[in-house]
Amino acid sequence: MTTLYVDADACPVKAEAEKVATRHKVPVKLVCNGGIRPSANPLVETVIVPEGPDVADMWIADRAGPGDVVITGDIPLAAKCVEAGAQVLKHDGESLTQANIGNALAMRDLMYDLRAADPFRQGGGKGFSKADRSRFLDALERTLRKAKA
Repeated sequence: MTTLYVDADACPVKAEAEKVATRHKVPVKLVCNGGIRPSANPLVETVIVPEGPDVADMWIADRAGPGDVVITGDIPLAAKCVEAGAQVLKHDGESLTQANIGNALAMRDLMYDLRAADPFRQGGGKGFSKADRSRFLDALERTLRKAKA
């Protein structure tokens, strides 16, 4: 059975994920360190993990596997989930797969190094747009259909 795992801390598409998952009758696990309001939807479980670096990521990585869908912006978590056979979507609808996860990890590491080399470097990232939200909804719809098939 397909489960939708959402790395819920700082996730801008929780409501959209719940809406699409409910339409497909797929259970949702919103995993966080706390601070989000639990949903009244019986398909949605809020999983609150202890404080600590990457605790929510480890919880998801330990459970996600073939047939599951994971929503995260965390590239190392995405890599673990892809390796476990889960389908992974970023918040803007980009799919992370065996074919592109290596490039995503390399880009993440490069950006980390650039920021570390120049502590005065600011910005660089673009804001989350309505187009990103729309792409996410479309991608999640297609991904859940594929996962349930």
